[in-house]
Amino acid sequence: MKFFQRLGRSIMLPVAVLPVAAILSGISYWISSAAGGANIVSVFLGAAGGALLDNMPLLFAVGVSIGMANKTDGTSALAGLVSWLTITTLLSPATMQNLLGLSDVADVNPAFGKIQNVFVGILAGLIGAWCYNKFKDTKLPDALSFFSGKRSVAIVTAGVSLVAAVVLMFVWPVVYGALVTFGEWISTMGPFGAGIYGFMNRLLIPTGLHHALNSVFWFDVAGINDLVNFLNGTGTYGVTGQYMAGFFPIMMFGLPGAALAMYLTADSKRKKITYGIMLSAAIASFFVGVTEPLEFSFMFVAPWLYLIHAVFTGISMMVAAMLPTRLGFGFSAGFIDMVLQWTNPMAQNPWILLLLGVAWFFIYFGTFYFLIKRFNLKTPGRGDELDEQDADNVGTSLTGYHGTAEKFIAALGGKDNIMDVDNCATRLRMEIADTSKVDEHALKRAGAAGTIKPGGHSVQVVYGLNVQFVRDAMEDIIYDRTERIEAFRGASAAETGAVAGMLAPGVGGAAIAAGAAIDQHERASSAAAAEAPAVVRLRQPVAGTVVPLSEVPDPMFAQGTMGPGVAIAPTGDTIVAPADATVASVFPTGHAIGLALADGTELLIHVGIDTVDMKGDGFETLVKAGDTVTAGTPLLRFDAAKIRAAGHSAVTPIIVLNNESATVELT
Repeated sequence: MKFFQRLGRSIMLPVAVLPVAAILSGISYWISSAAGGANIVSVFLGAAGGALLDNMPLLFAVGVSIGMANKTDGTSALAGLVSWLTITTLLSPATMQNLLGLSDVADVNPAFGKIQNVFVGILAGLIGAWCYNKFKDTKLPDALSFFSGKRSVAIVTAGVSLVAAVVLMFVWPVVYGALVTFGEWISTMGPFGAGIYGFMNRLLIPTGLHHALNSVFWFDVAGINDLVNFLNGTGTYGVTGQYMAGFFPIMMFGLPGAALAMYLTADSKRKKITYGIMLSAAIASFFVGVTEPLEFSFMFVAPWLYLIHAVFTGISMMVAAMLPTRLGFGFSAGFIDMVLQWTNPMAQNPWILLLLGVAWFFIYFGTFYFLIKRFNLKTPGRGDELDEQDADNVGTSLTGYHGTAEKFIAALGGKDNIMDVDNCATRLRMEIADTSKVDEHALKRAGAAGTIKPGGHSVQVVYGLNVQFVRDAMEDIIYDRTERIEAFRGASAAETGAVAGMLAPGVGGAAIAAGAAIDQHERASSAAAAEAPAVVRLRQPVAGTVVPLSEVPDPMFAQGTMGPGVAIAPTGDTIVAPADATVASVFPTGHAIGLALADGTELLIHVGIDTVDMKGDGFETLVKAGDTVTAGTPLLRFDAAKIRAAGHSAVTPIIVLNNESATVELT
């Protein structure tokens, strides 16, 4: 289950480009309609949208490879691309003609004419991710050292893809035939098949596996390709769009009707908070077609309501498919997509969906209102007061996500209990060390719409469209602790010894850190700090222009939060020791180093801003924790061009960590 959940999350990465394609195609259709025919602008925009839609399988190969990799890394994306190119080239009709010795390419099994599809794209992405996870740390003999580590990934991927291509040479025609049969079976069921799909789509929402189901109907996996054909205007009028049209009445009208029912049935003293929750969720559902915040508000507290919602969705899909109405979307069935696709040549009587929507609004409202009252269901505003959302979380803005993140972290058992945090469109997807420590009531009070524990260490927290900001804030807080510790965990006790207690606050998730022996060293460090000099005179550790700390493009440094110091805009490529010192810590990715000077001063030399994101690419450490160095000893090398190419500043702060009143002078 965990694998498929992660796959579903990974599929969202390439799917996220669909809104761009939909906007370009939608504007193109609007212009064509207004101008009475195609013109240079509409053709240009249509071609731009088609460039994305026509290459969706390739985007899936790259996106899945990134999403399934243990770490987000361009190497995994390259591996996915290598796998895709290898498989599709070897199994192309022209290659198969030569391999099989056929006289005409038309004699090749038609399955190979459809080898460039989303199914193979996902397979290539999985191969690329597996090779990256397995071989990124491979160390080869010195004679082959150039191909060690990440350089080996693409090579191994090509080899594995060759084997996969040979297997697919025999398996793909069978799989293709089965998929076509499945697609034809669904197609022959007509409106009833669309209804079954709509029902199953909603039932799979709690697991996140609905993305995998969607790919069968929306992309060219089983020959249906409903979404891409619709946006490209290349489908069959009156047929294409039947696996999307029925979602519009539900998302734009039905669920907002349910939200109104839950608001009106809320306890009078809790109506204000319920109003804020329901209004924001209803707006997201109507305008954008994002329904999870609203669905999770009643999914677990009133599961029978959710089952009814799934049945209603299936009925809506079936009714829309029966009527002469078709419409599609690039992201989801919201108002924005409806407007963009209104003039699409595949759109058929979209106004009917508005009439259906009004009907579904009253059906949802009446059904939810009656059942909530009749069976006293604990929907938002009526449930346990333990779940009542904190007032300061209602209407959270961009400035408030750190507050929400702090509450989420506490409710998840604290920083040490969070092993990994990621997100998809509306929910946090995490690995938690001890799931029994997760306080679901506290998460709801902090603004979560719902919590899912799929099994093992997996925990999902549904938040809404702004989930990325919560994740970013959580990472800021978590890495403030993690990276302080990890810098020393890699060193042995003998290496850390007397300098293991060096401590530097987090810098946007990129600071170095304290050691395993912090408790033992803390008293000695404090005493040394009390005797530290007011003026710290240092040799300039790298060639370049000295700039005030206030000009560093990072508020944590510029505002002196880390401590006093100076910065250098480097022209050189080697950091040397600015004084006689002991190396207190070397960050694993090599972008920062901590020093303990003989007079008790603790220094942090941080090469570039946010360079932790480079994961060591462009950095080479020349010393290790515990080494004794003299002024001028090379400590690390870096590639400033790579830093700038990655979009980061190469400005290098030199910070005094344990004396807030110190002044740094460079000679």
